[in-house]
Order: sequence, then C-alpha cells, then structure tokens
Amino acid sequence: MTRILMVCLGNICRSPLAEGILKSKLDHAKFLVDSAGTASHHVGSSPDHRSVEIAKRNGLDITYQSGRVFVKEDFKTFDYIFVMDTSNYEDVLNLAETQKHRDKVSLILNKIFPDEDMSVPDPYHNSIDGFKQVYEMLEESCSVIAKELEKS
Repeated sequence: MTRILMVCLGNICRSPLAEGILKSKLDHAKFLVDSAGTASHHVGSSPDHRSVEIAKRNGLDITYQSGRVFVKEDFKTFDYIFVMDTSNYEDVLNLAETQKHRDKVSLILNKIFPDEDMSVPDPYHNSIDGFKQVYEMLEESCSVIAKELEKS
C-alpha cells in the first residue's frame, strides 16, 4: 500500500481538504491518505467549519478527520509527504534524519507549478472565498498526484 501525508500548519484547513480530495481520487485498497499539522494547536480538533463546508459543496465529507501533529515517525510511515507552504516545508525538513526522508517531502503546488515553490495560502483568517480558492488549487494538484500515483 502506498501512503501519502498532507501537511499544513494546524491540520484544520488546508491539509484536511487535501486529504479528502486525494482520497476521493484514489483506490482505498491501494492507497492510504492522511494529514497532519506542524503545530500542535489543534490536535484532536475537527477541520475548520469552512473547510468542511467547501468540501461538502464539492461532494466530500471530511467531518470524520481529527487534527494531529506531524512526528518524525511519519517519515517511516509515509511514502510521500506533501506540504502546503514553504514554512511547513522547512518545519518538516528540520525533523528529517536522512536524505531518504527529505526526498519524500515536496510542496504540493509544485505539481501544477513545477519548481516555483508556491505556497497554498492559509485561508484561516479569510472568508469562505479563501477556502474556495484553496480548494480549487488543491483539487488541481491532487488530480495530478492521483494520476501519477495510479501510473506507478
């Protein structure tokens, strides 16, 4: 089974959406998708109600998700680690102990904007429109990821 982890800061806005979107595109028998945050502020919390609403508008249910923090063991558990922004990227890489671990980590938007190192904006302090924009970016990136994973 191939294991994919989505990572943002609090694991309540962007990474839960990315988890839900990618899960909807992959065969659950072959792939496991999870999400985590680099900060522990929201451990045990449900996704932000605006993420839940945007997901629901797009036919996805992410209400079952629960926030957790990224830990070093995730490098051993997951084959791919997609981070939402450059700050999360640095935070995750700072926990990497080997080059093999570092090689698993990439910015999710590099799938649609190769080598541009663009960040998914954090919609937390924004309106529902910010969450809609984030959903659209993640939908596009996750479509590319799903196609690549299905081929491998």
